Amino acid sequence: MQLELRHLQAVCQIAEAGSLGRAARRLGVSQPSLSAQLRRIERVTGGDLFVRSRYGTELTPLGRFVLARARRVLSEMDALGTRTRSVAADAPLRLGCILLVLVDGLLEQTDISLSGREITVELEHSVTALARMLGAGRYDAIVYGEVNGHEVPLPEGAMVRTLIPEEPFSIRISAQHPLATREFIDLADLADESWMALVEDDDGGPEALVEACARTGFVPALRHRITDRKMQYALIARGRAVALSQPTAPEADGTVMRPLLGAPLSGRIRLAWNRSAIPPQQAELLYRAAACAYLANVDNNAFHRAWWDAHPELHPPCEPERLPPSDA
Repeated sequence: MQLELRHLQAVCQIAEAGSLGRAARRLGVSQPSLSAQLRRIERVTGGDLFVRSRYGTELTPLGRFVLARARRVLSEMDALGTRTRSVAADAPLRLGCILLVLVDGLLEQTDISLSGREITVELEHSVTALARMLGAGRYDAIVYGEVNGHEVPLPEGAMVRTLIPEEPFSIRISAQHPLATREFIDLADLADESWMALVEDDDGGPEALVEACARTGFVPALRHRITDRKMQYALIARGRAVALSQPTAPEADGTVMRPLLGAPLSGRIRLAWNRSAIPPQQAELLYRAAACAYLANVDNNAFHRAWWDAHPELHPPCEPERLPPSDA
């Protein structure tokens, strides 16, 4: 076997994630599959690249040597992808996103404000993967979230703007739940519930949830990890789980949304783009389109509309502008 780029990416992901389990989720493969791949890589490199400890995985001296060169090779390939992308000026604008509520209306908004340029939208379940793909030139721009002040590292050459500086997470529970009639729900009252694990595990969300629950005296039982919204909602409606949710999320049969008392968890939404692939004016139009897609969902829940109206300092501009004919 010869080493390929995907093998170098796997080594980098394991090193950055600090464990095989987290790296496997970010790469979208099973942990046994990644473990088997790592063993094949280590046979080629001639020794162990990582040792396991109770804290996760740690690099060996050989591992540090391979990691440094893997990063150099991947950086050169990223630069090649970015350069070729900038030459192809008429190529579609490729937008990568995590599963945010605004994604549902984003394509419609970009069709309105960025008329004249084809746009594709793809979903990922890892913020780290989005950032890496932005650097590699697979995406020209990404829309992603960060929880409780967590900051996602971005590749060199990326520009970033915050769309929504703050939105307090709410909770989705069964409409038959004893707490469903309350205006606000205290996090401490959810200590005995089964929780829906967050889809993204690298945006600061899991750590923020565990820390918030710890402050109220319990450890959340994260028993379900489901990426399909309809399956999530069905499980919650049956009283089998509760879940954190963006306050702009739509209603779902058999469930209700309630704000958390004291807003112990909040997120922000950001847009990043490759400045060599998207000129400043189109970046501004993309930003406004994403902002409009978010604002279209503010009225999904009355409690969020009230909170939003009370915080005008957080409001982004939302007036899509068309490109002048000369730039179309």
